[in-house]
Amino acid sequence: MRKIILAAAIATSALGLAACSETTEAEADETVGAMAADAEDAGEEIANTTEAAAENVEAAANEAADDAVKTADEIGNDALDVVNDAEEAGAE
Repeated sequence: MRKIILAAAIATSALGLAACSETTEAEADETVGAMAADAEDAGEEIANTTEAAAENVEAAANEAADDAVKTADEIGNDALDVVNDAEEAGAE
């Protein structure tokens, strides 16, 4: 009789563990799926941030280049004015 009760207890425990195992596996699958979705979202956010930063850098570089051209033109015009003033002064 004790063996039958012991066998029933073992069988009940085994069934309980099996049920827990299935639940744990399902929860693990859900967790992995959620983590994959989070990683994908994070990757997209990083890509968007990187693209925006690259656009900002390009805009800043273009503005700096435009400023450099204006500065060079201003220096060239000032140099021409000095040369013209010197030629006028020498002609007098």
